[in-house]
Amino acid sequence: MRHFLTLADFSKDEILEIIDLAVKIKKQTKMGEKVPYMENKTLAMIFEKSSTRTRVSFEVGIYQLGGVGLFLSSSDLQIGRGEPIKDTSRVISSMCDMVMIRTYEHEKLEEFAKYSKVPVINGLTDSYHPVQLVTDYLTMLEFGKGENSVVAYVGDGNNMAHSWLMLSAILGLELRVATPKGYECDSKIVERALELAKSSGAKIIFTNEPKEAVEGADVVTTDTWISMGQEAEKEKRVKDFKGFMVDKELFSLAKDDAIFLHCLPAYRGWEVSEELFEEQSKVIFQEAENRLHAQKGIMVWLDSKRGEVE
Repeated sequence: MRHFLTLADFSKDEILEIIDLAVKIKKQTKMGEKVPYMENKTLAMIFEKSSTRTRVSFEVGIYQLGGVGLFLSSSDLQIGRGEPIKDTSRVISSMCDMVMIRTYEHEKLEEFAKYSKVPVINGLTDSYHPVQLVTDYLTMLEFGKGENSVVAYVGDGNNMAHSWLMLSAILGLELRVATPKGYECDSKIVERALELAKSSGAKIIFTNEPKEAVEGADVVTTDTWISMGQEAEKEKRVKDFKGFMVDKELFSLAKDDAIFLHCLPAYRGWEVSEELFEEQSKVIFQEAENRLHAQKGIMVWLDSKRGEVE
């Protein structure tokens, strides 16, 4: 049985298998075909962090695959009243076929997976957002960007930056990460990515200069400067991130056919300008829809590996 906690647990071939499966299922869905790959299966969806795209895409996704999704907020569960995570895991995994968790500490997710009898998917933690990166690479491929692409990530060294590090290190991409001083990526995650990059040939560059990262890039991406739970830091962060907004001037340094990605929600005037966002809206909202198709690929792939040892 395999879990989907971080991309670092997967080989290049496995990630591409998942994406190929997502492409196949998306095509079938668009053609009006039924895709009952998980007929009568149940997906428990545990949310400690709220979300628009994660809830809708997983709930619609499992439904389209022939199964049913159960929305469970922390206030709906005994885990919200102090039940040990391992006990909640044992109970839910004895009744459901798969579990998706969107939470804060990555360690919670790892403990849940340790005691689970069924595959567990990371819907987002403070450390990683792997389902989004499968989505982003699927979107890149649809817009003619692939293995030879140069990706520029501009912004906070957060879970999105960490996930870009993992994807790039495994697939062999060139990734340039530009963060303000004091907002760099987690050093342990950087170390892991650089180790993985030795095998793939990935080129990973860190800088505090956005222009240096974006120059000649095929893909430019960013994320909110103020993630959930950081609201009290808003004023300081907006000041510290001055100069890191991706606007038309900065984006003009990328290649002429470059695309802009954003995992949403997007805060115009902070990490991205209104003008650039609207100019790139076709890409951004195709990326948003692709959460649905990428996650169907992930769920079907995991379901097919239930007999394997991670």
